[in-house]
Amino acid sequence: MNNNFLNTLLEDFEEKDLIINAVSFIKTFFNGESSGHDFYHSIRVFRTAHTIAKNEEKTQKVNKKLVYLAALLHDVDDIKLSPETYQNKDNAEKFLKLNGVSDEEILVIKKLIDDVSFRGKDSITPETIEGKIVQDADRLDAIGAIGIGRTFAFGGKKGRDMHDPEQQPKLNLSSEEYAKNNSTTINHFYEKLLKLKDLMNTESSKVIALHRTKFMENFLNEFFDEWDGIK
Repeated sequence: MNNNFLNTLLEDFEEKDLIINAVSFIKTFFNGESSGHDFYHSIRVFRTAHTIAKNEEKTQKVNKKLVYLAALLHDVDDIKLSPETYQNKDNAEKFLKLNGVSDEEILVIKKLIDDVSFRGKDSITPETIEGKIVQDADRLDAIGAIGIGRTFAFGGKKGRDMHDPEQQPKLNLSSEEYAKNNSTTINHFYEKLLKLKDLMNTESSKVIALHRTKFMENFLNEFFDEWDGIK
């Protein structure tokens, strides 16, 4: 994503330089990351959040600054990537302070980031429209064709089996159980990804999620048809 494209995307947004700085920051931060939680994932979440925010603005006020920053920074303190900074969101906070974001806004952004995560049956619905937008944008990038690719990338990075017919998915896990779960890549579709369409907050996200979920279901049908090597 170059600055010219950003300037076009953000033509009605007054703090373009702040967003450009955030993009530069995460590009450096995620250099070499191959788990699917990489620079381009965060950029897609930002672009999707931008689109959802435009739709939501037709009927309600949206603080786009908070949405954009939370979307771009949502993984810099992810517990899977940076467990030592996860609790206080140290990496996000440091960037925001260095770029003149107020303490009040920093607290809100950190809350938006914290609310993004899927936590099994303990997952929460954000209270604000900004939180709902960022959560939807992140979850949309977990499903569909991109979601399939990211799931296998993450499973490979973690050394997980692709599929084990004798290992059944673990459904309705608590937050703690989900965090400790080390299931197969295929089971992850049933433990999380296929559930996300029913957890979307905004109407535009629900439409996209339905389409992407059908794509994943078709993929899984083909996968199981081919598993025994006879198709």
